[in-house]
Amino acid sequence: MTIRRISSGGAFEAKLGYCRAVVAGGFVHVAGTVGQGDDVVTQCRSALDIVGRALAEAGCRWDHVVRVTYMLPDAAEFEPCWPVLAETFGAHPPAATMIQCGLIDPKYRIEIEVTAVLP
Repeated sequence: MTIRRISSGGAFEAKLGYCRAVVAGGFVHVAGTVGQGDDVVTQCRSALDIVGRALAEAGCRWDHVVRVTYMLPDAAEFEPCWPVLAETFGAHPPAATMIQCGLIDPKYRIEIEVTAVLP
């Protein structure tokens, strides 16, 4: 089986020993991704942009995503992100899970992880 690793060049990748995405076995596994910004919606859009770039580099689009996990320290902040998520996935929503948990730094309000099927 061929395995391809995709790096975004982010600082945490080298520090923690991971890469943004791994392409293997017909799937693209994108690591939990946080974004920049002062509020959860801005961070959500930023994280989706980073995830989208990894998917594109792997040869996928948003409609290839079959699974998404959202992680937030405050579950009440999830609802403001719903319109952004609905716009991103459109008519091809993946299976989804939202988990309330602590993130690596308190400044982060949302982390997003996806799995996609290679076309």
